[in-house]
Amino acid sequence: MSTIEKSSNIVWHECSIRKQDREELLQQKGCVIWITGLSGSGKSTLASALSSSLHSRGKLTYVLDGDNVRHGLNQDLTFGEEDRVENIRRVGEVAKLFADAGIICIVSLISPYRKDRDACRAMLPKGDFIEIFMDVPLQLCEARDPKGLYKLARAGKIKGNV
Repeated sequence: MSTIEKSSNIVWHECSIRKQDREELLQQKGCVIWITGLSGSGKSTLASALSSSLHSRGKLTYVLDGDNVRHGLNQDLTFGEEDRVENIRRVGEVAKLFADAGIICIVSLISPYRKDRDACRAMLPKGDFIEIFMDVPLQLCEARDPKGLYKLARAGKIKGNV
């Protein structure tokens, strides 16, 4: 997380092209579809399928996958509690920018805490944040375990949310 103090001389620059203008150009409503759930619940699979389906209908989408953003934007963050909160906040900010651009932004992120998802929801106009919870039993997620996280957790090698 940044240790730089907030500067008092930073102001928001309004663009002459509004969200509504971009949405009219794209013939779609920009929004965030936030997919949450346990590791192995199928979040990334659903995000990819949803993006493909919308694309085939002529809609512009972008998927922000939890693993992918940790390769770049959030590579400086750990899996500790504070950094998990910051990870979700940053993804929320980027998703907000995509939605403002008129793009359907599909977020695939464990994001286990409601307060963090609610903070992201609060960044957007009412109705522009759609939350999907992958209600998959733990046993099935553990059986899938594509990253081996459950095995590591059971062995005591990692702690926290999987």
